[in-house]
Amino acid sequence: MKFHLDTAEVYIPDGEAEEAALTRTTHLCLAAHQDDIEIMAAQPIVECFQQKDKWFTGVVVTDGRGSPRNGIYENFSDDEMRLVRFKEQRKAAFVGEFAAQVMLDIPSKIIKDASKSEPADDIVKILRATKPKVVYTHNLADKHDTHVGVALRVIEALRQLDAAERPERVIGCEVWRALDWTVDSDKVVMDLSKHENLQFALLGVFDSQIVGGKRYDLASMGRRRANATYFESHGVDDSQGLSYGVDMTALMNDPSLDPVQFIGAYMQRFVDDVNQRIGKMS
Repeated sequence: MKFHLDTAEVYIPDGEAEEAALTRTTHLCLAAHQDDIEIMAAQPIVECFQQKDKWFTGVVVTDGRGSPRNGIYENFSDDEMRLVRFKEQRKAAFVGEFAAQVMLDIPSKIIKDASKSEPADDIVKILRATKPKVVYTHNLADKHDTHVGVALRVIEALRQLDAAERPERVIGCEVWRALDWTVDSDKVVMDLSKHENLQFALLGVFDSQIVGGKRYDLASMGRRRANATYFESHGVDDSQGLSYGVDMTALMNDPSLDPVQFIGAYMQRFVDDVNQRIGKMS
């Protein structure tokens, strides 16, 4: 595939030909940074693992140059960190047996600039090459600007597809803001009870982040366990781990739907739920 940047790459862990590797994709995740995929889309990775009829493909949109660093990486330049993070992402794709791992290598400032068409153009190419059943990306209530920028570029790209080309579902996932605040009827609940060892392994390969002072491995696994325990107040745990998403399919299918109004409706339902609970006991 030809992308806007010559430095973009497509990594195929099992050595399959590129077209065949991408075509077999059933679940596609488009994320901002290296390790975001493993944090927010662990459930589809686990669902596809060792399955002949289900394949997961990951896309990292940005270049990873601006990541924080400490320890042995403290004196690494931005270009050196980019190489480290690309290598770590390839390791994760190999461990998770992805169909493919795409790295677009786009600077964050381009992703956050709505006037730049390049990110959406590249994403359209990926969507048409993979034709996934389900797409995962960041949710619009995330507090990281680049994450929200990626979500908006993904929506922009999905709207460019013909109806027959579109996936069945688009899910916005939690990273830099949990989605436990959404009312239960709005949650896309993803069970992560299985393959906890694989989940740890996927997060653990990102040594530059963990040694650099960000324990994403412990935080992500802790959030999943907390979600499972706190999901139901009047019953025992049905799961060992849960992650949450919100269904963003409507944003793909209705170009007139404003992303601000879309996520605002989720927030309003949360406000209404809190107010009603207080009101009935006051």
